[in-house]
Amino acid sequence: MTTRLSNATLMDLPEGVRVPGYDRAALTPGIVHIGLGNFHRAHQAWYLHRLMDTGAAHDWAIVGAGVRAPDAKQRERLLAQDCLTTLIELDPKGRSAEVTGAMIDFVPVEDGNGPLIERMADPAIRIVSLTVTEGGYFVTPDGGFDEGHVDIQHDAANPEAPRTAFGAMIAALKRRRDAGTGPFTCQSCDNLQGNGDVLKQTVLGLARLSDRDLAGWIETNCTFPNSMVDCIVPATGPSELQLVREFGIDDNAPVTHENFRQWVIEDRFCAGRPDWDRIGATFTDDVHDYEAMKIRLLNATHQVVANPGELLGCKTIADCMAHDAIHGLFRKVALDEIAPHVKPVPDMTPADYVDLIDSRYSNPEIRDTVRRVAFDGSSRHTGFLLPIIRDALGKGASLQGLALVEALWARMCAGTRVDGSEIEPNDPNWDRLSAAAAAAKDDPAAWLDQKWIYGDLAAEPRFAEPFTDALRQVWVDGPEAAIRAYLAD
Repeated sequence: MTTRLSNATLMDLPEGVRVPGYDRAALTPGIVHIGLGNFHRAHQAWYLHRLMDTGAAHDWAIVGAGVRAPDAKQRERLLAQDCLTTLIELDPKGRSAEVTGAMIDFVPVEDGNGPLIERMADPAIRIVSLTVTEGGYFVTPDGGFDEGHVDIQHDAANPEAPRTAFGAMIAALKRRRDAGTGPFTCQSCDNLQGNGDVLKQTVLGLARLSDRDLAGWIETNCTFPNSMVDCIVPATGPSELQLVREFGIDDNAPVTHENFRQWVIEDRFCAGRPDWDRIGATFTDDVHDYEAMKIRLLNATHQVVANPGELLGCKTIADCMAHDAIHGLFRKVALDEIAPHVKPVPDMTPADYVDLIDSRYSNPEIRDTVRRVAFDGSSRHTGFLLPIIRDALGKGASLQGLALVEALWARMCAGTRVDGSEIEPNDPNWDRLSAAAAAAKDDPAAWLDQKWIYGDLAAEPRFAEPFTDALRQVWVDGPEAAIRAYLAD
């Protein structure tokens, strides 16, 4: 028997399920968060929930928001259970469940984003935060602002009825400026190095296309703190829905997560902030080294293991780590070809961090699918792996394994596993990638000629030559043989 999750039933949940210790009816909003996926609810919302449990931050509750059609479905699911979420920690030593309540509302999702703009214009809102994925910031391959994108052009021409989250933020800030109610902090919580700087580039770039005076006001008054966020949070599917029922809870939007979290944040908030550091977050003026360690050693190696895992039929990241060749690829590339380009941070060396990631990836309780991790490789390889390759080229360092990793991605995008089964499209640019992958089977240069991904790397023989050799070997001998040859070298 299960209990339907709601405010009214919190005290009826089974013994052992942790529930909010604060009066949710007394909470008032202070944050609008755009992108109410699993990661936000397991990470940023959890920190605020635990802070509220100490009796603090009750005027910082979260109002959820979204700008895509699927967000309307998420709004419906969460409002039906009073915006409560069950978090299930998947620790090999034992699972536990906790209901979090820091979120109190969800803005209607409408064309033109009128309700979202109105809510962000409310002076009570002092932070607007986002998790819109690494590829959602309209960044060109060289790191600039993509002002030619059709959605950006739409928002520049229709600033009062924008399509994008950034256009809605600008419209709300215009109302606040005109009303004299002040700015809000713009806070990215996505896996991007310098995510606050990237968000600032996008917001100011879009604002300048329609109102340069407003752009100047935003630049002067708003803050865009950089941050590093870390927690492995699988997608929710049938097994997760069944798992929450096993805890005696009827929750249509549960979240599973590992027993590890980290949040490192620049302390630059123009309108105040919650004291997240009381719950374990780190405020620092130097986020960059933390970001670089996490993005290069965790986000990059997720692709290192997921792409061959997909080719070899592994279902989860833990399955990949149980495969000795993929596990060996992870450790050799991470330690020999990525760690040399990563600085240590307080209490953590790059080698120690590789060991930590090894144990986290290997957690059999985390059903983090290879498909989820390999999704949107065109953004993730561009953002996480290619900068390391460029650093290696600049320093004359080894990149044989990184070239192999790119070859394995090219082979994956051909759309079949080694057993002949089909790999379903798994990238917003899948058609372009699969066409290039098919051509690259006979002519590896066809893959590197995708300048929208690789830029000028095709003209760099120290990368192009080992990539060509690796891709040919992957096609002739198979991915596993290619990996084992690299490990034996």
